[in-house]
Amino acid sequence: MCAPVAGAEEQPTPMSDLAAETHRPGTDLETPVLARLSTLDRFLPVWIVAAMALGLLLGRFVPGLDDALDAVRIGEVSLPIAIGLLLMMYPVLAKVRYSELDRVTGDRRLLGASLALNWLVGPALMFALAWLLLPDLPEYRTGLVIVGLARCIAMVLIWNDLSCGDREAGAVLVAINSVFQILAFAALGWFYLQVLPGWLGLSTTSAEFSVWTIVLSVLVFLGIPLVAGFLTRTIGERVKGRDWYEDRFLPRIGPVALYGLLFTIVMLFALQGDAITSNPWDVARIALPLLAYFALMFGGSFLLGMRLRLGYAKTATLAFTAAGNNFELAIAVAIGTFGVTSGQALAGVVGPLIEVPVLVGLVYVSLWAARRWFPGDPTVPAPSRRNA
Repeated sequence: MCAPVAGAEEQPTPMSDLAAETHRPGTDLETPVLARLSTLDRFLPVWIVAAMALGLLLGRFVPGLDDALDAVRIGEVSLPIAIGLLLMMYPVLAKVRYSELDRVTGDRRLLGASLALNWLVGPALMFALAWLLLPDLPEYRTGLVIVGLARCIAMVLIWNDLSCGDREAGAVLVAINSVFQILAFAALGWFYLQVLPGWLGLSTTSAEFSVWTIVLSVLVFLGIPLVAGFLTRTIGERVKGRDWYEDRFLPRIGPVALYGLLFTIVMLFALQGDAITSNPWDVARIALPLLAYFALMFGGSFLLGMRLRLGYAKTATLAFTAAGNNFELAIAVAIGTFGVTSGQALAGVVGPLIEVPVLVGLVYVSLWAARRWFPGDPTVPAPSRRNA
């Protein structure tokens, strides 16, 4: 069970809230993390790998499927993917206690650390890894730099929820990332693709990013589910009360997030299945800097949160919001700027291929660390209850 955030009223919720919890016996504090998770949560990596494999197989062996799925778009993003993302985001944002956001916005240590990690450290680290590990592959290198600039505003809320991070803090940090993406993405792209390489005597890349693509990505993938989640909670609590809303309503809509996540993964990899399976060596080369990036960003951010004494819930939120990337935006920008068959677009597509299983694994790492590194912390996930 996810423990309530310090200062909030006692209201236990399922570990992931993505699906109805299946309680298991033997859930004392010494029970391994995997044994304390619900059945669906415990096998989440299996469902995700299966969804990825299904998408790749569909994209590879069903002729014309990618064109059919990509026929209708919202901006530069396929409509099926957009639908999946909205289904995935809505239940998570409906769980946020919006009346408690002032508790997060007043935490300058958390906000300052998040801004520095997302907009200074993250892009610089991806730039360094791309040049270090892909010096002979300029298209893939450029694609990874774009991925590093696209800070996560969507799927990160799923990982934050699974790790029992602070939901309200996650919502605030995602909103801040959205604003900065609109204001800073194009300028940072110019800096990391043209200015900084020029200063270092490296080759430069000319690229003009569509501000409208960035704005539309934020409005669709964050704005719509955010407004829907806020209205649902406000109206639900006003009409039925908080107890009914959190004990009865949220468990009913919780599985929608899991279904939306798996549907999104299937659609995403079905669209790019042929490109990925046709270039296995290229995918492996692109994967190396991505693996290093996720490990360094998550580990460094987690340690920083501990150093700042943020507590487990906010530390987990800080780490996941820093490590995650907005692959929807990165793919859209790469396709819109360089073309759908470009190496830059392939690098963007490989992003979620690596990010999804890695961040699922880091959820388990985070839950393990919570028990061992945050003794006595009231925000550490509580063990699941026995069956009645």
